[in-house]
Amino acid sequence: MARGKLLALQILVLLVFLGVWHIGSTVPFGKMENGKPFFLLPPFFFSTPGDVLARVWKMFADGSIYRHLGITLLEAMLAFAIGSIAGVLLGFAFARRPLLAAVFDPYIKMANALPRVVLAPIFALWFGLGIWSKVWLGVTLVFFIVFFNVYQGVREVPQVVLANARMLGMNERQLLRHVYWPAALSWVFSSLHTSVGFAMVGAVVGEYLGSSAGLGYLIHQAEGVFDVTGVFAGMVILTMFVMLVDIVVTHIENRLLKWKPSESKTI
Repeated sequence: MARGKLLALQILVLLVFLGVWHIGSTVPFGKMENGKPFFLLPPFFFSTPGDVLARVWKMFADGSIYRHLGITLLEAMLAFAIGSIAGVLLGFAFARRPLLAAVFDPYIKMANALPRVVLAPIFALWFGLGIWSKVWLGVTLVFFIVFFNVYQGVREVPQVVLANARMLGMNERQLLRHVYWPAALSWVFSSLHTSVGFAMVGAVVGEYLGSSAGLGYLIHQAEGVFDVTGVFAGMVILTMFVMLVDIVVTHIENRLLKWKPSESKTI
């Protein structure tokens, strides 16, 4: 499908969503028993698209959002970097050493099964209410996504390719550079796209549970005074910057995977 047509369809979906939201929250559909107008999406609970966008504009115009946004982005990027690097290194190590993977397999699965919300208060106790408790919460979300993708990507390398590479005289270091790493790279970037959002989630959840700054803090403050517009404004700003970071990751992926044959187009 042509890029322009795809972009048009994506914009159409957004416009339909905003249109349904606007109509449901501003156009009354009759009256209730007490005489008040009935809305499919009551503004008190859902706000309106116009009010949310106006609040987002106001937060950027008066500069009140920049400090909070900077803190959340710093926490998310640290979590993304630490979790991704650790996931790649350990994913390669476990995939190349079957005995190590077999020994630690149940412990990795148990650690991955732990609810992250339960870990947030523990990290706050260990690292305080500063940025590092949020960073390590984000790391626990990012690490396992990257780890399992890299582990599977390395294990998916065909044995025929490995046998041919060894017949050509490649040592383990050359195999890592020229066979394993290219084979796992697409898996790595697949996990990074998901990890960007989870890094932000970890930062925001940590701020929501205990902090004095950040997007999670702003959302929590807005919820405390039933400011639904403020809650949705914080969510919109969060999604905007997740998309921006994802675009950067996509750009890097496209540059590093130029060698990979493009998928055949069937549409």
